[in-house]
Amino acid sequence: MITISELASEKIKEMLEQEESPDLFLRVGVKEGGCSGFSYGMGFDDVQNEGDQLLSQEGLKIVVDGDSIKYLHGLVIDYKESAMGGGFTIENPNASATCGCGSSFRTAVDAGKPSEAGEC
Repeated sequence: MITISELASEKIKEMLEQEESPDLFLRVGVKEGGCSGFSYGMGFDDVQNEGDQLLSQEGLKIVVDGDSIKYLHGLVIDYKESAMGGGFTIENPNASATCGCGSSFRTAVDAGKPSEAGEC
Protein backbone atom coordinates (compact mmCIF):
# COMPACT_ATOMS: atom_id res chain seq x y z
CA MET A 1 0.00 0.00 0.00
CA ILE A 2 2.40 2.74 1.22
CA THR A 3 6.18 2.33 1.16
CA ILE A 4 8.41 4.31 3.50
CA SER A 5 12.13 4.23 2.74
CA GLU A 6 14.58 3.26 5.44
CA LEU A 7 15.95 6.82 5.68
CA ALA A 8 12.45 8.35 5.86
CA SER A 9 11.52 5.83 8.53
CA GLU A 10 14.61 6.76 10.58
CA LYS A 11 13.77 10.48 10.34
CA ILE A 12 10.13 9.90 11.32
CA LYS A 13 11.20 7.77 14.30
CA GLU A 14 13.63 10.52 15.40
CA MET A 15 10.82 13.07 15.21
CA LEU A 16 8.46 10.80 17.16
CA GLU A 17 11.07 10.36 19.90
CA GLN A 18 11.38 14.13 20.23
CA GLU A 19 7.61 14.34 20.81
CA GLU A 20 7.99 12.09 23.87
CA SER A 21 4.46 10.69 23.51
CA PRO A 22 4.28 6.90 23.08
CA ASP A 23 0.73 6.99 21.65
CA LEU A 24 1.62 9.03 18.55
CA PHE A 25 1.58 7.53 15.07
CA LEU A 26 2.09 8.82 11.54
CA ARG A 27 -1.08 9.96 9.79
CA VAL A 28 -0.96 10.28 5.99
CA GLY A 29 -3.84 11.70 4.00
CA VAL A 30 -5.11 13.74 1.10
CA LYS A 31 -7.41 16.75 1.02
CA GLU A 32 -8.77 18.92 -1.76
CA GLY A 33 -6.74 22.04 -2.46
CA GLY A 34 -3.29 23.05 -3.60
CA CYS A 35 -2.55 24.22 -7.09
CA SER A 36 -3.29 20.88 -8.78
CA GLY A 37 -6.44 19.77 -6.95
CA PHE A 38 -5.29 17.61 -4.03
CA SER A 39 -2.70 18.18 -1.30
CA TYR A 40 -0.85 15.63 0.80
CA GLY A 41 -1.02 15.72 4.56
CA MET A 42 1.50 14.02 6.80
CA GLY A 43 1.84 14.49 10.53
CA PHE A 44 1.56 12.90 13.95
CA ASP A 45 -1.73 11.99 15.58
CA ASP A 46 -2.91 10.03 18.59
CA VAL A 47 -6.57 9.50 17.66
CA GLN A 48 -7.64 6.74 15.31
CA ASN A 49 -11.08 7.35 13.75
CA GLU A 50 -13.69 4.97 12.45
CA GLY A 51 -12.91 4.17 8.83
CA ASP A 52 -9.15 4.70 9.26
CA GLN A 53 -6.88 2.01 7.88
CA LEU A 54 -3.93 0.92 9.97
CA LEU A 55 -0.65 0.00 8.31
CA SER A 56 2.71 -0.90 9.77
CA GLN A 57 6.05 -0.56 8.04
CA GLU A 58 9.65 -0.25 9.20
CA GLY A 59 8.34 -0.45 12.77
CA LEU A 60 6.07 2.57 12.25
CA LYS A 61 2.34 2.70 12.89
CA ILE A 62 0.74 4.48 9.92
CA VAL A 63 -2.91 5.50 9.73
CA VAL A 64 -4.73 6.60 6.57
CA ASP A 65 -8.32 7.86 6.54
CA GLY A 66 -10.81 5.94 4.43
CA ASP A 67 -11.35 8.78 1.93
CA SER A 68 -7.62 9.15 1.19
CA ILE A 69 -6.70 5.51 0.77
CA LYS A 70 -7.78 5.35 -2.90
CA TYR A 71 -5.33 8.13 -3.80
CA LEU A 72 -2.37 6.66 -1.90
CA HIS A 73 -2.11 3.06 -3.15
CA GLY A 74 1.53 2.55 -4.15
CA LEU A 75 2.71 5.82 -2.54
CA VAL A 76 6.44 6.01 -1.72
CA ILE A 77 7.68 8.36 1.02
CA ASP A 78 11.42 9.04 1.04
CA TYR A 79 13.77 11.50 2.70
CA LYS A 80 16.39 13.34 0.65
CA GLU A 81 19.39 15.30 1.89
CA SER A 82 20.56 18.30 -0.14
CA ALA A 83 22.90 21.25 0.21
CA MET A 84 19.93 23.30 1.44
CA GLY A 85 18.96 20.73 4.09
CA GLY A 86 16.70 17.72 3.92
CA GLY A 87 13.07 16.94 3.46
CA PHE A 88 10.49 14.30 2.72
CA THR A 89 9.60 13.47 -0.87
CA ILE A 90 6.48 11.73 -2.13
CA GLU A 91 6.13 9.64 -5.27
CA ASN A 92 2.55 8.78 -6.14
CA PRO A 93 1.87 6.43 -9.07
CA ASN A 94 -1.79 7.56 -9.03
CA ALA A 95 -0.90 11.17 -9.85
CA SER A 96 -1.42 12.14 -13.48
CA ALA A 97 -0.14 15.68 -12.83
CA THR A 98 1.81 17.30 -10.01
CA CYS A 99 2.82 20.85 -9.29
CA GLY A 100 6.38 22.15 -9.06
CA CYS A 101 6.41 22.06 -5.26
CA GLY A 102 5.52 18.35 -5.26
CA SER A 103 2.86 18.68 -2.58
CA SER A 104 -0.16 18.94 -4.89
CA PHE A 105 -1.47 16.50 -7.50
CA ARG A 106 -4.47 15.24 -9.44
CA THR A 107 -5.32 11.83 -10.82
CA ALA A 108 -6.53 10.77 -14.25
CA VAL A 109 -10.05 10.21 -12.90
CA ASP A 110 -10.29 12.91 -10.20
CA ALA A 111 -9.06 16.49 -10.51
CA GLY A 112 -9.96 17.44 -6.94
CA LYS A 113 -10.58 21.09 -6.23
CA PRO A 114 -7.59 23.42 -6.71
CA SER A 115 -7.37 26.33 -4.30
CA GLU A 116 -8.62 29.61 -5.75
CA ALA A 117 -5.22 31.25 -5.46
CA GLY A 118 -3.56 28.23 -7.07
CA GLU A 119 -1.16 27.95 -4.16
CA CYS A 120 0.37 24.73 -2.86
